[in-house]
Amino acid sequence: MTLAFTVFGVAQPKGNMRPFLVTNKQTGMKVPILTESNRNVKSWQQLVAEGASRALGTLPKEDRHLVTDGVRLVVGFYLPRPKKYQKRGCNPAHLTAPDLDKLARGVLDALTRVLWVDDSQVIELVARKDYAGVDDAPHVDVRVEPAFGGTGLRVPAADKGSVLEPSLFEGMQR
Repeated sequence: MTLAFTVFGVAQPKGNMRPFLVTNKQTGMKVPILTESNRNVKSWQQLVAEGASRALGTLPKEDRHLVTDGVRLVVGFYLPRPKKYQKRGCNPAHLTAPDLDKLARGVLDALTRVLWVDDSQVIELVARKDYAGVDDAPHVDVRVEPAFGGTGLRVPAADKGSVLEPSLFEGMQR
C-alpha cells in the first residue's frame, strides 16, 4: 500500500512535554500533570490524521487497514515565506525554527493508529523543510509506502575503521 496526500496549513512542531504540579484536594498530595508545550500541535495532528483518513478512503477496501510491517515515510514541509523572501527566484534554505525533527515527530504521532499501529514501525524517514512557493499556501506533502528489509543504509564515513583524511578538508574555508 502506497499512500500520498497533502495537508494544507502551517505545520506545528511536536514540542516537549511540560510538567506542572497540582495538589489533590482529597489527599493533599501533589500530582504531576503533563502538557504539550505547543498548544497548536493537537489541532495540527487532527488535520494530518484527517488527510490520511481521506487518502485511505480512496484505496480499495482490502487495502484499508493499519500497516503492521515496516514503513518508509517521505514528508516535505513547506512553511510560510517571510516577507523578505517574497521575490520570485529567491529560494533560500529554511534555517530557522521550527526544527525538522520536531515537525516530523508531530506527523509521526498524528499517523499512529490511523495508518500504522505505532510510529516505531517507521524504519526509514526522509524529511525536508522549505519555504512555500511565492504563490503557494503553507502545506505538508506526505508519502507512506512499505519499507522492505535489507542491508540498510550505508554511510561511508561511518564504516568500521574509516578515518577522515585531511585531504577531504583542503580548500574549505574556516
